[in-house]
Amino acid sequence: MNYFEFYDIPESFILDEKALKNTYYKLSREYHPDFYANEPQEKQQEILQLSTQNTNAYRTLSDPDLRMQYILKEHGLLEEGKNELPGDFLMEMMELNEELMELEFDFDAAKLHEIGEKSSGVMAQLDNDILPVLQRYPELHGVTKEEALQEIKTYYLKKKYLLRIQESLSKFASRS
Repeated sequence: MNYFEFYDIPESFILDEKALKNTYYKLSREYHPDFYANEPQEKQQEILQLSTQNTNAYRTLSDPDLRMQYILKEHGLLEEGKNELPGDFLMEMMELNEELMELEFDFDAAKLHEIGEKSSGVMAQLDNDILPVLQRYPELHGVTKEEALQEIKTYYLKKKYLLRIQESLSKFASRS
């Protein structure tokens, strides 16, 4: 049973965090192993599995990035070696990476700040562009849902790429 089914909620990239937490706590009480200590071993094992699934489901669904990754994996969209990004995005990232490499040899705090601003701007634009798709997703069906999932996959992969660049920027900032 997938995590959305386990929590009896529709698959969505945007969730009601409070309702999710309430469901988690409710199921935590319901499936707490201590309440089943006098039950047969088989029942104890079943409850332990349900308790573990509850914890894993909450951990995944409560984190927007893990939730996105989970949904994409559930739909078979994050396959190793089949995650291509658009060429124009890759060119833009290549330029940022080259600027980062130049900082290795000739550190310049102003240039570091400029690269940080560029990457933050790209990230903000990505977030703005994908938000309507994330909001509409639960209502979509068929081909439009598949198209939305492809858009979200591209967003997810771009975001991962940008996060690696921002990680590199943080390393530079900590050294200066």
